[in-house]
Amino acid sequence: MAKKRIAIDMDGVMADLNQHYIDWYYERTGERVTKEQLMGLPETTGFPQEGIVYKFLHTPGFFRTAPVMPGAQEVILKLMENYEVFIVSAAVEFPQSLSEKLEWLKEHFPYISWKNIVFCGLKTIVQADYMIDDYDKNLRYFEGERLLFTAPHNINYQDYNRYDSWEEIARFFAMQEAEAEVEE
Repeated sequence: MAKKRIAIDMDGVMADLNQHYIDWYYERTGERVTKEQLMGLPETTGFPQEGIVYKFLHTPGFFRTAPVMPGAQEVILKLMENYEVFIVSAAVEFPQSLSEKLEWLKEHFPYISWKNIVFCGLKTIVQADYMIDDYDKNLRYFEGERLLFTAPHNINYQDYNRYDSWEEIARFFAMQEAEAEVEE
């Protein structure tokens, strides 16, 4: 039987961009902003100096230095035992991010083959059994099971099953595997 396929977003799911925005903002302005202050606001907004965070997305080094989301490395490695895992990122929106994201993946997820990395524009072309993403625009047209990874900008989304951590994602897939065993 063929393995089921999981498409996993990078930014906001594997890489903690929200914390990265907060850290970069503080380093450049000396002003502290918390994730709580960003809840319910569009991504890159809600900072006192409006527009500066969006500029980070065009700054060399930004994507390369993003922190890893807690638990992502361990859970993704475990998922690869039973699933075909693809990393799917809309990287072409920020062209300098292509090489930086690839380098970031090689450093933090060296066990993911280049064959399983998809950099694209729109994710509407993605076909998989599951998609883990933090954006409605990516999940909305996906035909498989949609897993919304919680982020400040999506706190008001109510159309998807929500997962607040990689530990919750691991529990979801453990339940899927247990249900599949019962069916066999």
